[in-house]
Amino acid sequence: MNENTVAFIGAGNMARCLIAALVKQGYPAENIIASNRNAAKLATLAKDFGIQVTEDNVHAAQVADVIVLAVKPQLMAEVCQAMLAGAPEIHEKLFVTVAAGLPVSRYREWLGDIRIVRAMPNTPAQIGLGVTGLYPSQCSNYEKSFVDQLFSGCGRNVWLDDEAQINHIIAVSGSAPAYFFYFMQAMQQQAETLGFSSEDAKAMVAQTALGAATLAAQSDLSFADLRAEVTSKGGTTHEAIETFRARELEQTVAAAMQAAIARAEAMASTL
Repeated sequence: MNENTVAFIGAGNMARCLIAALVKQGYPAENIIASNRNAAKLATLAKDFGIQVTEDNVHAAQVADVIVLAVKPQLMAEVCQAMLAGAPEIHEKLFVTVAAGLPVSRYREWLGDIRIVRAMPNTPAQIGLGVTGLYPSQCSNYEKSFVDQLFSGCGRNVWLDDEAQINHIIAVSGSAPAYFFYFMQAMQQQAETLGFSSEDAKAMVAQTALGAATLAAQSDLSFADLRAEVTSKGGTTHEAIETFRARELEQTVAAAMQAAIARAEAMASTL
């Protein structure tokens, strides 16, 4: 699979993340090309990873076997239509998009009857600990396998059977790092109120979250069972959990996730 040339149209944080993961896995840097209007970004990518760079999207698309669309959703129509006008043959190539909110049908309006994978990574992909939802349309098993390799350096991949699940995975993992950061922020603020320094409070909360997440990932127990193991009836943890329950934490989380899904659906209808 390493003989495929991969073109990144757009050179922002997610493109950089994917490029870094590919190179780290041993993918040939000479088989990666990035295109962007920002010459400084391109120079940095070339210096850091030894890849090809260009300011010409059409050229990048022409030399590629796989085209990764990594531009902002509001720019996608213009970018796609300009590439197709400059190189009509690219509609025969495999496309991967990391843009949120744009269904497969929109890409086919702009690029023709293409083979495409919609990808929804989250921010921990930057350190190889992310979750990426992947929805394929008209792709071969070989192409799915290649896309799986493309994102494997970013963490765990979850293949989706229904395009609507893209919005669901936004609620479950795409937006979810912010949920945890918000909870951690609240814990840090209370720790500071209790007299800990800002640095110590952040370090304690982050380390506790890391330890809990690592323990959960390595354990066969459910989250409920892991919680029960820490919760002695009548003890301090029990009182904290009962307070969360009394203030309807589970219902609040469910409502927040549904709100994320509703917003994703609304964005898809307006972009």
